[in-house]
Amino acid sequence: MSSKPSDPAATPEWRDFSGNDRFLMLSAFAIVIGILSSVGAYVLFQAIRFFTNLFFYQTFSFELHSPADNHLGAWVIIVPAIGGLIAGLAARFGTEKIRGHGIPEALEAILYGKSRMSPKVAVLKPIVSGIVIGSGGPFGAEGPIIVTGGAAASLLAQAFSLTSAERKALLVAGACAGMTAVFGTPVAAVLFAVELMLFELRPRSLLPVAIACAVAGFLRPVWYEGGPLFPMTTSEPAPIAIVSSIIAGLACGALSAAVTHMFHYIEELFDRLPLHWMWFPAIGGLVVGVGGYIQPRALGVGYDVIGDLLANDLLLATAATLVIVRAIIWAVALGSNTSGGTLAPLMTIGAGLGVVMGRWLPGGDVQLWALVCLAAIMAGTLGAPLMAIVFAFGLTHDANAFLPVLLGCIVSYAFTVIVMPHSILTEKIARRGRRIYREYSVDPLEQSFVDDVMTRNVKAIPAQLPIADVLDQFFGGTQTQRAYPVQQADGRLLAMVDRSTFLDLEPQTLAQPVATLLANQSPAFALPTETCRTVGSRMAAAGLERFPVIESAETFQLIGIVSRSDLVKPRKMIHEEESQRERFFHHPWEKQEALPDAEDGDAR
Repeated sequence: MSSKPSDPAATPEWRDFSGNDRFLMLSAFAIVIGILSSVGAYVLFQAIRFFTNLFFYQTFSFELHSPADNHLGAWVIIVPAIGGLIAGLAARFGTEKIRGHGIPEALEAILYGKSRMSPKVAVLKPIVSGIVIGSGGPFGAEGPIIVTGGAAASLLAQAFSLTSAERKALLVAGACAGMTAVFGTPVAAVLFAVELMLFELRPRSLLPVAIACAVAGFLRPVWYEGGPLFPMTTSEPAPIAIVSSIIAGLACGALSAAVTHMFHYIEELFDRLPLHWMWFPAIGGLVVGVGGYIQPRALGVGYDVIGDLLANDLLLATAATLVIVRAIIWAVALGSNTSGGTLAPLMTIGAGLGVVMGRWLPGGDVQLWALVCLAAIMAGTLGAPLMAIVFAFGLTHDANAFLPVLLGCIVSYAFTVIVMPHSILTEKIARRGRRIYREYSVDPLEQSFVDDVMTRNVKAIPAQLPIADVLDQFFGGTQTQRAYPVQQADGRLLAMVDRSTFLDLEPQTLAQPVATLLANQSPAFALPTETCRTVGSRMAAAGLERFPVIESAETFQLIGIVSRSDLVKPRKMIHEEESQRERFFHHPWEKQEALPDAEDGDAR
C-alpha cells in the first residue's frame, strides 16, 4: 500500500469510529425505550399471574401461584390446549407475527424488513403470551417481552424521521431492555444484542442498546426485588475442574444439537398435518397438558424450578424426570408455533443436566455444574457464548463459577458450530431461503484508501477537442477505457464521459468542443485520502461504475480513476490471509531450497 502524508495539515481527520451527530437524539430515545420495556415486562408478568390464577385456580387475582399446585387432576390436560386454541385464533385473525418465540421474527424484521414492526405485534404478543404461559405453556417470559420491547421501540422510531439503521438500533435496544427487565442482567443483554441481533458493533447501535438496558436495570427493583435472580455461591473449583468443564461442555453441545433438531423435526411434522396452522397450538397444548399431568412442575415459566435445580434441592430422579418432560413438551409446544420464550426452558434443561452429571464430575459441587450446564446449553443452542457466560454471572453473582462457565460455554459453542449450520434462532429463517451470516470482522474496504487502488495512468480528453475528434480518437477502434475524464487546459477536471454521452447528437454539434456538452455539470469525484468503503457507497448510491480521482476539492487536479473493479482489490489481501499457509521456521533435518541472493531479489 502507498504511504500516506505524515503532515497533519495534509492529512484528513481519520477516526477510529464513524462520527454521528445524532448520538444524543438516539440516546434520548433509548431512555424512553428502557422505560417502556420495563413497563412492558411488568405488565406481562402481571398478565401471566392473572391467567395462571384464572386457568388453574378459577380466581381473579394477581398473586404469585405456581400451576404445579393445582387440584384439577386429569382436567389439567385440557387447560394448556385452551390457551393454545386462543393463541391460534389470535394469530389467525390478528397477525401471524405473534407465532413462535418471536426472536427469529425480530431478526427477519431487522435484516429484511427495515426494522419495521406492526402495532398488532406490540399489543397482541404480550396478551397472547400471558394467556399461553398462564395456561401452563412451558415458556419463559423473556421471549415475548423481547419481541414486545422491540415492537414498541420500532413503532416509536417509525413515528419520527429516522433511518432504517437507526430504527434497527432502537428496535434492538427495546428487545434487550426487555430481557434486562426480566432477568436483571444488563451486560448480558448488551452482549445478546451484539452476538444475535445487531449484526454490527458500532457506537451508533451500541450506545442506544447499552443506555436502554441500563435504564431497565435501574428500574427493575421498582417492580421486582433487587439483586440476582438466583443468588448462589459455589466453592472454588479444583484444577481437575478443567476436565469436568470440557466434559460438561461437550455434553451440553450434544444436547443443544439434539434439542434443536428435535424442535425443527416436530415443526415439520406439524406442517404436514392436514389442518390449518391455527389448530397447531391447541394440539401442542394437549401434549403440554399430558406432560403437566405426569410432572406438574414442568408447567409454566418455571423460574422456581430453575432456582431449585441450581440449589440442588431436588432428588436426582425428580430432576431427571422434570428435565425430560420439560424438554419434550417445550419442543412440541414451540414446534406448534405457540407464543412463548426459549431462554427459561433452555435454562431448566441445562440446569437439570448439570444436576444429573454433577454427582459424578470432580472438581466442584453439584450447584457449580448445574450453573455451568445452564450457561453452556444456552451458548450451544443460541450460538451466543459471550452472552451465556456473562448471563450466568448476572443471574447468580457467583464469581467462583466464572472459569468453569467460560470453558464449558466455549466447548459447547465450538461443538455446535462444527455440527450445526444454524442455531435454533436462525434455522427457521434459513428454511425460508434467507441467510444470516454471523461472523463479524472489520471491512477491508474501510482499511484501504483510494490512493492504494486507483489507476493513475489515465488518458484524458482535452476540454476544447471537437466532439467529432473525441469520437474518433477515444471511442473508435482504439478505445482503451470505458469512460474518460474531460480535462481543462490547466489540468482541472471538468466531467467524466462515456459512449452514452454522445448518443442522439445532432450533426451540427460534432464540430463543437466537448466542453459545450458538459456546461454547468457538477461531476462526482473521489479523493485519494477517502476510504474504499466510503467511495464504494457513494458509487452504489449514484449508480456509477467509476469516479475520477482529484488531488483536492480546491485544486480539482485530475490524478487518476477509481472503478468498482479497483474497489475489490483489498479483498485479495484478505483472501491471501485466509487461504495461504506459510511456515517461517524449519526443522534442521528438512531440506530447504536455496534463497536467491540480494541482487537477484532486488532485480525482481
